[in-house]
Amino acid sequence: MSDLAQARQRVAELRRLLEYHNRRYYVLDDPEIPDSEYDALFRELKDLEKLHPELDDPNSPSRRVGGAPAPGFVQRDHRRPMYSLDNVFNTDEWAEFALRVRKGLETEESIAFWADPKLDGLACEVVYENGAFTLALTRGDGVRGEVVTDNMRTVRNLPLTLDVSDTPELLEVRGEVVMLKKDFQNLNRQQEEDGGKPFANPRNAAAGSLRLLDSRITASRRLSFIAYGVGEARFASGSLPWSTHGGMMNYLAAAGFTVPPQAQVCANAAEVAAYYERLGEQRDDLPVEIDGVVAKVDDLAAQEALGFTGRAPRFAMALKFPARQAETVLEAIEVQVGRTGVLTPVAMLRPVEVGGVVVSRATLHNEDEIRAKGLLVGDTVKVQRAGDVIPEVVGPVVEKRTGEEHPFEFPETCPSCGSPVDRLPGEVAIRCLNVSCPSVLRRRIAHFVSKAGLDMSGVGVKFVEQLVDKGIVKSPSDLFRLNISDILFLERMGPKSAANVKAAIDAARTGAALERLVAAMGIRHVGEQTARTLGRTFADLDAIAGATQEELTALPDIGPEVAGSIRAFFHNADNQRLVREFRELKLWPENVPADTAGEEAEGPLSGRTFIFTGTLPGMSRPDAARMAEAAGGKVVKTISKNVDYVVVGEKAGSKLAKAESLGLTVLDLDGFLRLLDESAASDAVDAAMPESAPIAAQADVARGNEDVPLEAEPVAEAVPPSDAAVEAPVEPSAGDAPAVASAPDGEPAEAESKGKETSKPGKGSGSPTQLKLF
Repeated sequence: MSDLAQARQRVAELRRLLEYHNRRYYVLDDPEIPDSEYDALFRELKDLEKLHPELDDPNSPSRRVGGAPAPGFVQRDHRRPMYSLDNVFNTDEWAEFALRVRKGLETEESIAFWADPKLDGLACEVVYENGAFTLALTRGDGVRGEVVTDNMRTVRNLPLTLDVSDTPELLEVRGEVVMLKKDFQNLNRQQEEDGGKPFANPRNAAAGSLRLLDSRITASRRLSFIAYGVGEARFASGSLPWSTHGGMMNYLAAAGFTVPPQAQVCANAAEVAAYYERLGEQRDDLPVEIDGVVAKVDDLAAQEALGFTGRAPRFAMALKFPARQAETVLEAIEVQVGRTGVLTPVAMLRPVEVGGVVVSRATLHNEDEIRAKGLLVGDTVKVQRAGDVIPEVVGPVVEKRTGEEHPFEFPETCPSCGSPVDRLPGEVAIRCLNVSCPSVLRRRIAHFVSKAGLDMSGVGVKFVEQLVDKGIVKSPSDLFRLNISDILFLERMGPKSAANVKAAIDAARTGAALERLVAAMGIRHVGEQTARTLGRTFADLDAIAGATQEELTALPDIGPEVAGSIRAFFHNADNQRLVREFRELKLWPENVPADTAGEEAEGPLSGRTFIFTGTLPGMSRPDAARMAEAAGGKVVKTISKNVDYVVVGEKAGSKLAKAESLGLTVLDLDGFLRLLDESAASDAVDAAMPESAPIAAQADVARGNEDVPLEAEPVAEAVPPSDAAVEAPVEPSAGDAPAVASAPDGEPAEAESKGKETSKPGKGSGSPTQLKLF
């Protein structure tokens, strides 16, 4: 046998052994060999692949460590759209849905449902061709997602090849990328030890890690993929080896995929309700965060008969858990100063665990909010995480007052600089008007370098705070005068780190777009959308500074108040000096002026104008605006009769009243997301699918509104929780029979040792072969 033939044989054996031990460790949680032996096998494989590059295989276990950073993510269409689900929030609403299902099927018989936990992660699709993993896509907007193949290859519990007897020609597996609670805690512990910012919750950690451009960092963070269904599937036989959702999950479990914990078939709607109540009590004991239950009609032929509405299936529903609350003590109220000088009261709480996260602080927004909720310092208060993400003080537990509580007095001077504070006419916010206030300066510089500004990679908040506190930086322009020697003596800064920071600052100076610079400057009332309008309309900063009130208000999303703010900013002597310094430093982006009319992206919301106001539950207004823009909509800040939809949250204020007086369409966040889904669904089904295809083959339903912009690094801001998921029905095959063993207590039996399942991919319903979850 030649050397190459021997190497090929040994490489194949090493790959088989490593995948086997990966599965023992990451899926079954039952390793057979110590780490040192695994590492020796891995090194041997790497050495052989280096010696024989002709034996390269993209699905080799050696690729699970990640590769060089990618320049960006490519987008690609899903073969079948990934839609979201409708929600109910209690068992009475669930019973109403179940009744509609029976009426839709014209039967009085009990309907069996497949029920599983609603995982709180990032929806993703992994594609296998002839048994080999070839592609991974995020959900994206449901029609098109981002290609994350290299990053998904690093997820250790994801099979890279399917070990099944009836290998499919094509199999698209839909599931959720999650981070287990224990892995999340370990990651945050490491973040804090490294001086980084901890993630807000496991979903942020999972979503942010999967969408990193450097797959080596993704590989260092222990992500998991949990499969919940199938998109498109093709077998050589021409039929599918399942006719129920339970049979489908049976196949996936036996093929090597991790499946949702405690998933099962419920014989009727009452069993689903009991399952929902039981899982609500057990959710804290599960290894992964969940925020509800997903229930789908188990029989795929019945799913196809029920079909879809414009945005969601008639055969599935997400049963959301109510927000979890806890009681604690409001020990104090501190006031923070933002970059625009706004004083924001923050509740300092006795630390309490709410939904697996320790909460010790929560914003109280403003003085009026404190009065409206009737909060006293020292109160016992109810706390919840809005959308299972954002800490919120619900209100006081009045019956537990002792008489020692006292009202909070809002400060008359800035807690940072001591200057008098004031409430400007028509505003609820109280502001520090001192432009040299240290807190204002710190946050102003932090905004300037952030992703919302010039996006200087590696230039973080702590770095900015040191520069400002030491008096090195007193203006954004000072950043571009820094030398490596100025940076070296700062905390946690070595020669290499200092050089990287200097390079990031230089890159921002030479590569900044005008719209990014405008956004970075922190002009009041000018967010990313307005900055984009200004940057694409005017040639440079001088042109913006010289624009008249009439020229500004003629632009699509700029009204008199915003125009006045822009003019006031550029007529301020300090800001004029800043603009001159930018020019001298050659931070002077220019572009050919463009007519902004008609520049909005094409998409399902093209031609529609939106305005967002108030506090949206579980999502920031900029994130919601980006979702609308990504779908082709236009977002404005000034309300007028030209606005199509006004999306409101809590404390919507005067804009809501004006919208009602103008007779505009008002939506809450759920209504906006439904509109987005309906529009995307309509476009996708009409444009992307052949008219001859049955409805079940035209669409597939997935878990939620994903891929709103996420930070690549840890962030504390809220990321919209994913909705529930469901897979579209596929044509059943005849003669399916149960193929799942059950344990004595009725729960699915665990897999046998040696990596073998209790059943091979088979037909029929029932709970899937229950592999030990991680």
